[in-house]
Formats: sequence, C-alpha cells, structure tokens
Amino acid sequence: MSTSVVLPNANIPLSKVKIPLPEASSKLVGIFRNYESFGNRSFCLEALSTPEAVVAKDSTQLGILIMKLGVANAKATLNIYNEMIRKPSSPQLLKVLNYCEEAYKYASLSFEMVSSELVEDPQAANYDVIVIDPEITNCEKELLDAKLQKPWLLAGNRFMHYYITVGC
Repeated sequence: MSTSVVLPNANIPLSKVKIPLPEASSKLVGIFRNYESFGNRSFCLEALSTPEAVVAKDSTQLGILIMKLGVANAKATLNIYNEMIRKPSSPQLLKVLNYCEEAYKYASLSFEMVSSELVEDPQAANYDVIVIDPEITNCEKELLDAKLQKPWLLAGNRFMHYYITVGC
C-alpha cells in the first residue's frame, strides 16, 4: 500500500487550496470527509482522496491508512528538523529543534504502532494517538517561544494535529 505525504506548500494558504473530489468515493470516506470536528475539510479531502482510501472496506482499513499517512508526515517534518539541527544555530534554538525532533520521532513511532494496534486493540490505539498531541503542542509552544515561525514547521505541526484528530 503506497502512501503519499500530505504537507502543504508553505506559500499557499490552506483556505485557497482547491482539491477535487474523486468520482468514485466510498461511503466510509464520505462520512469522514463531512465530519466537522476535524477542523480542516480540505485536509480531509486531500488525505482521503487516495485510491487506497476510496476503496477502504471498513473503518479499520481506513484508520490504518490514515495512521500510515501520519507516519509519512511525521517523518517528512522530522527530516526538516534534522536538516535544521545540522546547520549552525544558537544553543537556545538547538534546544528547541532537538525537543521537536524528539516529539516527531515519538509521533512517527506512535503512528506506526497504532497502525498495527487498530486490528487487535482499538481502544489502546485510540489512546496511543491521543498522547501524541501534547508532544506536538509542546513543540509548537517551544517554536513560538523561540520566535521560530517557519511556515513549513508550523504546517507540519498543524497537519500532525489533523492526523491525531482523524485517528481519535
């Protein structure tokens, strides 16, 4: 099963992104797309418009796909943090970047674990998704406190919150 990373282009506001609906959308995906608490309908449309999502037979298959997309996004954002860590910076900035790097390692491993847990223990999987959120929230706080507001980092954090919400 292939998954693509869904990270926004930092130069395009999400409200301006137009994502066409696939012609053959499953009822299950349609339910997720219309669920208001996700906070960003265009995110749901893009994340759930993959061929794998459209043909998902049940919520478990769709949940596994969403968690795999979460892993891909966590790893993509983690790579950005790793690149920034390799560049010279102040000790304070390095501390923040290292904190966020650890948060994204944790998110990536947790999303991977949840992908396998969904079949055997959905309650544990739900808990394991929920506990990712404080890590990403703390990373955001650290970035803001350090006045490091790079659009791609903020977008990575925002998308992690979306995957966490969809995974709960």
